[in-house]
Amino acid sequence: MKLSLLTILLGAGMSVPQIYGLARPKDFAAAVRKFPRNYTIGIVLMLLFAGYIAAWALLHPYKTPPRESASTLGQKVYAARHLIPAVLLIAAVIGSIYSGVATPTEAAAIGVAGALALAAIGGSLSWASFAASVMGAMRTSCMIAFILAGAAFLTVAMGFTGVPRIMAEWIGAQGFSAAHLIVVLTVLYIILGCFIDGISLVVLTSSAILPSVKAANIDLLWFGIFMVLVVEMAQVTPPVGFNLFVLQGLTGKNMFEVARAALPFFFLMVAAVALIWFFPELVTFLPGRMFNLR
Repeated sequence: MKLSLLTILLGAGMSVPQIYGLARPKDFAAAVRKFPRNYTIGIVLMLLFAGYIAAWALLHPYKTPPRESASTLGQKVYAARHLIPAVLLIAAVIGSIYSGVATPTEAAAIGVAGALALAAIGGSLSWASFAASVMGAMRTSCMIAFILAGAAFLTVAMGFTGVPRIMAEWIGAQGFSAAHLIVVLTVLYIILGCFIDGISLVVLTSSAILPSVKAANIDLLWFGIFMVLVVEMAQVTPPVGFNLFVLQGLTGKNMFEVARAALPFFFLMVAAVALIWFFPELVTFLPGRMFNLR
């Protein structure tokens, strides 16, 4: 279960603005204005994942930590005294991005400075710990960079063969109904996601797919959320799922064990696609009421 949770926590890498910034640059501004729709699907996924974890814990009580004695609110706050500053730092970094105060790169610098300040205040900052942190970050960054380089090489090879474009054009020529089109596209992106990273998947197929999506009268912002889901599915599908490689490097587990741990969450994301198809209000109603969209 720990491995499953780590695999999912590494996901959520793409958003609706990114999808449309890559696929349809002229739609990017509209996507940013309606970005809050992303929050709702995040809540849906959170409830699905939390429900599965709760059910798993009830069915496997012998694999869960022992129940602790009840504690008061004051005791809980005291126990979390070292966690609260880290949460505030995360909120500051994310808040600076969404408020427009800082760019993502500047926010990263804020995060580094804040982490160093917290370490200094906590008395854990020393040259040895600083060097160990830098080396740890360098090893992880180099590992991810090599994974991305390998994925880029495979993407170029796939693009050179023309397979993604041909498959997308074939689907577009079939004249599927909206429901059939979504089912076929889900299968297509799952298959291609086994061999191509998420951003390249969007770039290689969007120009051939979007005309069919428009012809089927599918809401483009809804389709953007659908793309986020299927691209995140691609991150946990072997043999080249990005999250799987990262978890393999971090945990030392073999690829099959990591993929098996992520499989239940993959099916939950498939269930999320079905939910937002049958109940599109899940990703449109709340933002529409909050921000007067559409």
